[in-house]
Amino acid sequence: MIKKNLKMMIVTSFIILLPIIFGLIIWNRLPVEIPIHWNAQGEIDGYTGKAGAVFIMPAFLVALHWICMLVTGLDPKSKAIDGKPLAMVLWICPVLSLVLGSIIYTAALGHSVDVKFIMPLVFGAMFVIIGNYMPKCKQNYSLGIKLPWTLNDEENWNKTHRFAGFLWVAGGIVILATSFLGSFVIFMGITFLMVIVPTVYSYRIYKKKSK
Repeated sequence: MIKKNLKMMIVTSFIILLPIIFGLIIWNRLPVEIPIHWNAQGEIDGYTGKAGAVFIMPAFLVALHWICMLVTGLDPKSKAIDGKPLAMVLWICPVLSLVLGSIIYTAALGHSVDVKFIMPLVFGAMFVIIGNYMPKCKQNYSLGIKLPWTLNDEENWNKTHRFAGFLWVAGGIVILATSFLGSFVIFMGITFLMVIVPTVYSYRIYKKKSK
């Protein structure tokens, strides 16, 4: 799995680490304390030093990136993972690194950042893209809605992922449409439904077939 996607892993890892390069370029312009966390109201509530802001987040994401690929490679059903869904997943950490790096450096340089608007936009778009690929995801232990009753029943898996795909696209569109409201409650509420509803749906299929 890793050997097959090594080129993609190298490219995406480089993109994840780009904020480090940019941070070093503007190092002398950065303040001693840099904001790295915002609360639900969009207010800064966490700071760290320059070294932490420049190096820790990209390093964590690139480590997570490789761990996810290693785990996927150990999946006994890894051959069932289609190339497009896997490629989509491989771009999640690079996108997050660029977005988070941009937010952190913009705030560090003294500019206003509306995270309550930006983050719903980013995640809403990600949900739409992920939802589009969900129906194409075959049974495996790494990607998708991995529940005992979906992993043991291919029909349940397929029905659940078709339903979840539609729901995630719809949920992502709603999040995008309401992002200007800057409501953490709306964002989390829709995200919660996108996780719970497909789980209940797949369980009902399981119970119905059990009878």
